[in-house]
Amino acid sequence: MARAGLGAGWSTAFANDFDPLKADTYRANWPADAFVHGDVWAVAPERLPGRADLAWASSPCQDFSLAGGRAGLKGGRSSAFWGFWRLIEALAAEDRAPRALVIENVCGLLSSHGGADFAALGEALAGQGYRFGALEIDAAAFLPQSRPRVFIVATREPPAHGLLGEGPFHTVAVRQAHAALPEALKAQWLWWSPGAPPRRNTGIAALLDPDGAAAWHRPDQTRRLLSLMAPLHRAKVEAARAAGGRQVGAVFRRTRIEDGRSQQRAEVRFDGMAGCLRTPRGGSSRQILLVAEDGQVRSRLLSGREGARLMGLADDYVLPRSATGALHVVGDGVAVPVVRFLAQRLLEPLLGQAGRLAAE
Repeated sequence: MARAGLGAGWSTAFANDFDPLKADTYRANWPADAFVHGDVWAVAPERLPGRADLAWASSPCQDFSLAGGRAGLKGGRSSAFWGFWRLIEALAAEDRAPRALVIENVCGLLSSHGGADFAALGEALAGQGYRFGALEIDAAAFLPQSRPRVFIVATREPPAHGLLGEGPFHTVAVRQAHAALPEALKAQWLWWSPGAPPRRNTGIAALLDPDGAAAWHRPDQTRRLLSLMAPLHRAKVEAARAAGGRQVGAVFRRTRIEDGRSQQRAEVRFDGMAGCLRTPRGGSSRQILLVAEDGQVRSRLLSGREGARLMGLADDYVLPRSATGALHVVGDGVAVPVVRFLAQRLLEPLLGQAGRLAAE
């Protein structure tokens, strides 16, 4: 999805992913790109051609630890970052380091291990001659999905005029992460300012499949879902039913601790937004739609194509055939309009053109 967001003005010299389903999806959508399926630790630096304008890294967020993550496969999936960084260091030794980097991850990266992980990342960047700054961007600014992520943008280029200053993406978490850095790293910090995004005018209802094409739950399944709601959320459903018209809500099943015991709960929102998409590894992680209309309430699972739309992917984007496979791919991705925003407002002005060569 980073590839989709960068757009047609960029070409990809090299792309890599460990997951076979994501690899198949990438090849189905960009068959001409140079793609390598496998562990990033197994990629040799000579596989990377030339010198890229941009290298983009979206590594797994599970148990993310930069401070102690140099163990390769033994370090778990999140050590993929250091596999990527090993390549950047090798390219730098050959005077082929990318001109700019983007490192995308969950916002917990800013504060994990008391800020030690973020400081370790900053030390790595500065050690290879990069200045850097962080932006916390919620996809909700562009799409009807709540999906906050942190984007660390690093550069060896002098920042172009107008790219620095105060901005809406310098959240409390970003400012705290900056404040916790050692003074030497603060000196390498850049307050990137891509400006404010255009106002979003689309709600979740506009992205749904036609009712006749959807697989709706049986009435007893919907009643079961409603029975899992605490009084506050059940009241939201009743208010939506009474409001008239068509009201669309998004539901997650969660485990809550109540009176010292684990209790499965269903929680709904009717604010026109979906919750953050997840990979459907467990039954509770797949998002549910609740529709109140004409005094009736129906429910169903979010489809794979609807999940893709919530990530900003066009309907001609090739997805795995199964809904589980499609949601696995999109639930681990980065929102396409966020990438396009960063490319248009920050990366392309920084690099001086729409991009000669990009490496993912």
